Amino acid sequence: MDPRTATEALIRRYYDAFNAGDVDAMAACLSPDVAHDVNQGGRRVGIDRFREFCAHMARCYRERLDAMTVMASADGQRAAAEFTVSGEYLATDAGLPPAAGQTYRLPAGAFFEVRDGRIARVTTYYNLADWTAQVAAKAGGGGG
Repeated sequence: MDPRTATEALIRRYYDAFNAGDVDAMAACLSPDVAHDVNQGGRRVGIDRFREFCAHMARCYRERLDAMTVMASADGQRAAAEFTVSGEYLATDAGLPPAAGQTYRLPAGAFFEVRDGRIARVTTYYNLADWTAQVAAKAGGGGG
């Protein structure tokens, strides 16, 4: 398998595991020293920190990614993914509007660095103002 195809398959495995709620399978795609950069947040380094983040996310949000497009460089060392996040806000996250089961849908993307067949860096981006407006508009009314 050429490097581009291998990297695209790796990224798809990572996101298939995300959609399945399988943190172990996601972690298996990562380098032990993975750098995980989250939109509007700090960098977390290492699989343990990644797992902590996933536990926090599972407590506060239920999300599914669809309309996935994955692209990789010819050498397989860089990749990008674009997708749509469909979610439900389950528990209030610090510094964000109160959670009341609001649903949301927004475009997002991520950039990856791949080393030795594993994800060494993942950086995720989405429009926080769009998300905030969606959940604030539905606050008190529940769901979407």
